[in-house]
Amino acid sequence: MQPVALTIAGSDPSGGAGIQADLKTFHQFGVYGEAVITLLTVQNTMRVSRVVTMDAELVIDQLRAVLEDIPPAAAKTGALGNAAIVEAVAEAAVDFSFPLVVDPVLISKHGALLIDNGARESLIKRLIPRASLVTPNIQEAEALTKKTIRNLAGMRDAARRIADLGAAAVLVKGGHLEGIATDVLYAAGEWYEFPAPRIDTTNTHGTGCTCSAAVTAELARGTTLPSAVARAKTFTWEAIRSSPGLGRGAGPVNHHAATEHVFAAH
Repeated sequence: MQPVALTIAGSDPSGGAGIQADLKTFHQFGVYGEAVITLLTVQNTMRVSRVVTMDAELVIDQLRAVLEDIPPAAAKTGALGNAAIVEAVAEAAVDFSFPLVVDPVLISKHGALLIDNGARESLIKRLIPRASLVTPNIQEAEALTKKTIRNLAGMRDAARRIADLGAAAVLVKGGHLEGIATDVLYAAGEWYEFPAPRIDTTNTHGTGCTCSAAVTAELARGTTLPSAVARAKTFTWEAIRSSPGLGRGAGPVNHHAATEHVFAAH
């Protein structure tokens, strides 16, 4: 049977991030994708002008419908919007029999808040302890740990601190630091590093969603976590490198990037 993966996240009508990016990535990895929508945005590559969150009960009703009929082999969360949604998803996650990847989306590429302040505490106290993997970028890791990150040592410290919150594993992504773009994974007491040459481009809209979705897809396929992260890193790098150049702002990455080399290399 075809593997199934689920995203619980917000919608980006311009298609570069959120559930649109997640579903495109699932498809590219040969995984059947499902989506529970948590919020709607009005955005494009230049701006986010409005964010409307769903009622928490509606989010959970969507989730129950999915789990009842086509349960996934892995799931991920993205932008959750408010504390009520975070709490509801965390409560549901107690009964998940599959790995949950938590992408702690706090702000958009354009600086718009995608989660309110009250929800941050719920994310830390309720959802992160349910996570098989948490995938913060540098800014998100700093917000979660309240520590400044300037180098790999800081990334490792942040990963360990987030793991101490209850997450089974943590992937801190280093794209916002200078030099080689190295991601750091802390899992089962082991450290892994995933370096890649930095690409000089503004077309990075949706990279976090794409990376976490690729990891989720690979976990749904039964891949081990370190290999799933390695494949996701390779795919995301290639998606950035071959970005289609759409839009007049921070353009989307290429979700049609080839995956043959991803599987061959790892």
